[in-house]
Amino acid sequence: MNRRIVILLSALLLAGCDTPPQPPPNIVFIMADDLGYGDIGVYGQNAIQTPNLDRMAAEGMRFTQFYAGSTVCAPSRAVLMTGKHIGHNDIRGNLELQPVGQQPLPAANVTLAEVLQQAGYATGLIGKWGLGHIGTEGHPNRQGFDHFFGYLDQRHAHNFYTEFLFRNEERVTLPGNRMPEPKREDGAGEAVEKGTYSHDLFAEEALGFIDAHQDEPFFLYLALTIPHANNEAGPRGMEVPDYGDYGDRGWPASAQGLAAMVTRMDRDIGRLLERLRERGLDERTLVIFTSDNGPHAEGGNDPDYFDSNGPFRGIKRSLYEGGIRVPMIARWPGRIAAGAVSEHVGYHGDFITTFAALVDQPAPDSLDSISLLPTLLGQGEQSQHPYLYWAFYEQGSRQAVRAGALKAIREPMFSGPVALYDLTTDPGETTNRAGEHPEEAKRLAALMDEAHVAHSLWDAN
Repeated sequence: MNRRIVILLSALLLAGCDTPPQPPPNIVFIMADDLGYGDIGVYGQNAIQTPNLDRMAAEGMRFTQFYAGSTVCAPSRAVLMTGKHIGHNDIRGNLELQPVGQQPLPAANVTLAEVLQQAGYATGLIGKWGLGHIGTEGHPNRQGFDHFFGYLDQRHAHNFYTEFLFRNEERVTLPGNRMPEPKREDGAGEAVEKGTYSHDLFAEEALGFIDAHQDEPFFLYLALTIPHANNEAGPRGMEVPDYGDYGDRGWPASAQGLAAMVTRMDRDIGRLLERLRERGLDERTLVIFTSDNGPHAEGGNDPDYFDSNGPFRGIKRSLYEGGIRVPMIARWPGRIAAGAVSEHVGYHGDFITTFAALVDQPAPDSLDSISLLPTLLGQGEQSQHPYLYWAFYEQGSRQAVRAGALKAIREPMFSGPVALYDLTTDPGETTNRAGEHPEEAKRLAALMDEAHVAHSLWDAN
């Protein structure tokens, strides 16, 4: 008996009636890697074509004040999985372990995948994990995912033409692949075809996952690696099989690469949405799209070329808005109003409580998470965060907090001066108001102190 029938029968018995309840929705959560707020058309991009994401926003809800859990990869994904902000999370940075992998997510955490798994969902992760390697408690199969295919650690994920990937705990060799070849010194021409592009494998795997689980409730976490750079390829690290429509634009090679990567991602999101329609799952599936942090300046990429951070200041590793404010689009035909725009202030940590409420499961205790369902479905009163908190332990360290319209940044952590910004009048964070409003600066600094819980591993850094 498949999981969808089990859930329907259980709900019918609990309801004590003869009318079958609505089946629980499938959930597809798509996370881009280092995609800036301004990198897609519906958020103001004019040069890079993203017709499918633009249409997804037209058919759903676009958030304008949504935030990543962190300004870099691993902690942002840990916040998503656990619903705990950086001050309470075990994963607070991209801490590498030798010989391979990152700090694993501890087993004591209850992940959003585990919440859905306990509700009877088939759970799959395709793409980049970064929270635990083989043999650790952080491996995705030990964190609520029935199926995994992709990269386990961040550094490995830098190579789009990798020699191997992982399927669950099995290493899968990609024949013919090798380390990337450099482009021409002048940057001209299209990227060199090198073999199997890992993103393309992820797109096909995602379509296969939908086909395999179309008759039961499923959760697909599609953690794409686009448009991250290959950091090991130096200034020619924007890897893509071809530049497509951008090959004759006369742009720098890195700009052609970024544009081609984003449009390729958009193409495959369009294919995924079409597959849901073909399988009759369109109105039974909540699809969410976002990014793990702001745009990067790696692999030769210039984030200013396409204004990737939009109207905001800062990029990846910054705690200014450009480093942490991200696109977020939610689509569920018939349930989420088409063409809606929300100014609700939320972040990745809210999804665990949102999904728990969606499938009528209890959320774990002691989270920094609220349900977004009132906003998404237009039903009931939306709870608000008293504040959102971030911290970054590299580059001398920094902290940030947003409370209402006010945002404070302190560099270095704990002891540095506090800069204060009013995001209503100054979303670009150009004018420090701390001198004019010392009491507000002091209040937000106290919130940073409150949010931070000491961690033996991180506070020792």
